[in-house]
Amino acid sequence: MSYDAEKEIVLEYYKTLDNAAESDVARVVSQHCAKEYLWRGFHPFDELHSAEDVAQQFWRPLKHSLQHLQRRMDVFMAGKNEIDGFASVWVVSLGHLMGLFDNAWLGIAPTGKMAFLRYCEFNKVENGKITETAMYFDIPHLMMQAGLQPFPPQTAAHLVQPGPMTHEGLMISAQPAEEGKKTLDTINTMISDLGQWNSDLSLEDELRRTWCEDMIWWGPAGIGATYTIERYAEQHSGPFRASFADRSKTNHICRMAEGHYGGFFGWPNFTARPTGGFMGMPATDKAGEFRVIDIYRRKGDKLAENWIFIDLLHFWKQQGVDILGRMAEVPRT
Repeated sequence: MSYDAEKEIVLEYYKTLDNAAESDVARVVSQHCAKEYLWRGFHPFDELHSAEDVAQQFWRPLKHSLQHLQRRMDVFMAGKNEIDGFASVWVVSLGHLMGLFDNAWLGIAPTGKMAFLRYCEFNKVENGKITETAMYFDIPHLMMQAGLQPFPPQTAAHLVQPGPMTHEGLMISAQPAEEGKKTLDTINTMISDLGQWNSDLSLEDELRRTWCEDMIWWGPAGIGATYTIERYAEQHSGPFRASFADRSKTNHICRMAEGHYGGFFGWPNFTARPTGGFMGMPATDKAGEFRVIDIYRRKGDKLAENWIFIDLLHFWKQQGVDILGRMAEVPRT
């Protein structure tokens, strides 16, 4: 199945937005997005309900801070949304927004050097317009590039994350429908396993049901990325499960796939109650929301790579810790 028209709408939006002057951003967003536009972004932006608000509150300040902004996409795909019975079409991109960090953003002092804002965006396209967006981005990683340490030491490693090992993530043209179905089926099996937390299998053997042995989990700043099933279990999945109780059922707004790639997002995906240890923080016993985007690459009948976006600023704000507030305007080390 082809999603050429929807992809072209988003690509044209990116082209005009990326090249637009700050003063022209509002016009560009309004031209490509519907009048009744819903935009979801990580803390402190949350939900915005008009193209004007998205332009003035997010894009103009970001373009002012990251001068000569450049979009560097690693994954681009489209597909129908399983969650609404495959009724709507969503176009997804993943990569980095790169620029010269010349002016403060969200109180983070500039460096005058290159900076990368890791992002993933889901765009719902209807009647020639973008009607809904989930735009998730890794603000703590930008803080770290500016010399700040927003969190205790990570269990894994965080870098400027590369795209797929196969360099085939930019799916401008249509992909075989059967490949997308295989990917979505594999993701759904993994979600079913992930939601149990009470398997009779060891964690490593549970993961082996749907993950390649040399999997890579490209996690967010504050947790980090980890390589191989053994290290993923040791450096993230095991500690995460040990640090929470009362995990809710998974709730997604969109779940889709094209070719060997697929993903989902929720608002929130789930809630869980921290019992201590997560990211080096003490227990609060207060349930918190996890807003998450996951993008996957399938290899054969298993998942090989996974890019993760978690709104950790929002989660910790719910626990009474304002990470963004306490890091703002802190001198660089």
